[in-house]
Amino acid sequence: MLKIGLTGGIATGKSTVSRLFRERGIPIIDADLIARTVVEPGGKAIEGVRAAFPKCFVGDVLNRPALGREIFHDEAKRQQLNQLMHPAIREEMNEQMRTYEASGEPVVIFDIPLLFEGTMLDLVDYSVVVYCREEIQLMRLMERNGLTKEEALARIRSQIPIEDKKHQADFLINNNGALGDLPPQINRLVEQFQTIQKEGD
Repeated sequence: MLKIGLTGGIATGKSTVSRLFRERGIPIIDADLIARTVVEPGGKAIEGVRAAFPKCFVGDVLNRPALGREIFHDEAKRQQLNQLMHPAIREEMNEQMRTYEASGEPVVIFDIPLLFEGTMLDLVDYSVVVYCREEIQLMRLMERNGLTKEEALARIRSQIPIEDKKHQADFLINNNGALGDLPPQINRLVEQFQTIQKEGD
C-alpha cells in the first residue's frame, strides 16, 4: 500500500484538497480529527492531558480554548502537550492504516498539517504540499478566522515557510487559482500514485 503525506501551510487549501482526494475514493487518515478524538472522554491521551493541564477540564470534558490560551505563548507547555498527544495520535493513525491495508486499499493519504514540523514523516512514502501565495493565505485567514492582518501573519510565520516545504515535497499542488483548477491536478496525482503503487507490487 502506498502511503502519501498531505500537508501545506495554514489556509493554503489543504482541507479542500483532502476532500477532493476523498471524492476520488482515496481513504484519508486525518491527523487533526484524530487529535480531537484522543482527548475526548475515553480517548487514548485524555488522562495524561488532564493530569498535566487540570485547569483546562470541566469534569471529563477538555476546554479547548482554555488549553489553547495556556500553551499559545509557552513553548515548554506546547512541547509537553505534544509529547502527551503524539504517541496516541500515531498509534491511532497506525491502527487506521492497518485496517485500510487489510482491506486491500492500494493508496492511503495521511492528512498531517505539521508533517515536516513534527515526527510523522516516517509514516509516509511520499509527500504532497498544497501551496499558494502569502497574500492569498492572509486574505483567507482574515476572512475565515476573523483575524487582523498582524494576527494572520503571526499564524503564518509560526510554521515552516511554505517555500521550504515545497523544496521538501515529492509532489506539489498549486492553489493560487480558482477552485476549478484543483481537480485536474488531483486527477493527475491519483494517476501517478496508482502507477507508483502498481510498479511497487
